[in-house]
Amino acid sequence: MKKLFYFKSTVAILAAFFALGTIDSLAQKRRPVIRKKTTTVRKAAVARPTVKLYTVQSGERFRVRMEETINSKTARVGDRFSTRVTEPVYSSTGVVVIPTGSIVTGRVSLVKAAKKGGDPGQIDVSFVEVKLPNGTRRAINGSLTDLDTKKAKSDNEGVASGDDRKNDKIIFIGGGAAGGAILGGAIGGGKGALIGGILGGLGGLAGERLTKGEDAEVKSGTEFGVYLNQSISLPKFNEVNP
Repeated sequence: MKKLFYFKSTVAILAAFFALGTIDSLAQKRRPVIRKKTTTVRKAAVARPTVKLYTVQSGERFRVRMEETINSKTARVGDRFSTRVTEPVYSSTGVVVIPTGSIVTGRVSLVKAAKKGGDPGQIDVSFVEVKLPNGTRRAINGSLTDLDTKKAKSDNEGVASGDDRKNDKIIFIGGGAAGGAILGGAIGGGKGALIGGILGGLGGLAGERLTKGEDAEVKSGTEFGVYLNQSISLPKFNEVNP
């Protein structure tokens, strides 16, 4: 009888545990699952206004001033130098797109040091970028030229000018006053004009100096022209970059 009693008690206890476990399991299953709602915020696309561009045609010349000194004795191909625009540049419709104070970056594309008792030094340059005061940058394709144009002509000290050579390559050549440079053609370019000296009465003097083997030195403050080989398009200049 005792064994039977113990057996029944054990079965009752096990049944009670089983029942409790089932109730707990059902309660867990019935617990509601709370899901967090995710709110996706979509930013409305803001349409940027179209910026109108104005074109500076190829063939345009503008006046710049050297911001540093380069010399055919020390310069290397690939060296870059800075010039500053001294007169505003207008589009073909008369809008200012490159204001005074803009930086035009030049690049040395060829350099020959002077030979003792032989050929003078030479520096060939190109112009590759313009940076406006508001930070706008544009790549350009520009060449060295003189300032003897209807828009910009100067006979003052520290100005580069030269003959009207539309088809000749213009470079800096050693032989200017006080060890400066002159503008001339790459191949027997005729007379040049003084850089760093007063213009006028220079015809024979320039030719004479070219035989002395002087290095070409373009000093800071020298003014000359940049000739645009390709047209560029820019917005009307504003103090703040749009």
